[in-house]
Amino acid sequence: MAFLDRFEKGVERAVNGAFARASRSEVKPVDLASALRRELDEKAAVLARGRAVVPNEFVIELSPQDFDRILDWGAEAMGEELQEGVAQHAASQRYAFVGPVSVTFEEDPALEVGVFHVRSETVRGAVAPAGPSSATSRHPIVDIDGQRYLLTGPVTVIGRGSDADIIVEDTGVSRRHVEIRLTPDGPVATDLGSTNGTFVEGHRITNALLLDGNTLTVGRTAVVFWTGESADLGFDPEN
Repeated sequence: MAFLDRFEKGVERAVNGAFARASRSEVKPVDLASALRRELDEKAAVLARGRAVVPNEFVIELSPQDFDRILDWGAEAMGEELQEGVAQHAASQRYAFVGPVSVTFEEDPALEVGVFHVRSETVRGAVAPAGPSSATSRHPIVDIDGQRYLLTGPVTVIGRGSDADIIVEDTGVSRRHVEIRLTPDGPVATDLGSTNGTFVEGHRITNALLLDGNTLTVGRTAVVFWTGESADLGFDPEN
């Protein structure tokens, strides 16, 4: 369901509250994507070294008719499409998140057809989508099958269960398989009593100090750990 393939800048200028009220047109996916882009741009907070942090949790309030339409399309699939659009726009603008991105929908009986509101918050989590910022010892990056996660919390749990911070779809991975803890002495990986064990560079571990470029193996899945401290490893988070 490639709703965002139809995304065009011209629509972004045309679709706003006044236009919707005048035309009474139903909300379209491109309308929502445009509004989320604007929300990122307007809420970007520039911190030190030019790093701009943006909201990562979004709630879209819709009229009952438009809300029902979202349900017909598939709210979960639509939310995932919009989350991907948010992540792509953030990457293009070099914005940073402090937690996972989510887009959800709420019904507001006071709204008319074609009118919607976006609420957003910056909510810190254990991980965030890894943007173009380089990995650091304070905020390392892990790469799992090409998906990169910035570790923003002191403890990150990797596992197959829904309560893990990073969920790995691998039947050989336990629900809570391994944790990565950022300590004053360095990042430490600790196996959480998993069935198949945790391996660092091929060696089964109970706990181990992680170095830049180390590969952890959980089940059949490789987890590559980066802090950006080894310039010769050939890792460029911007690519």
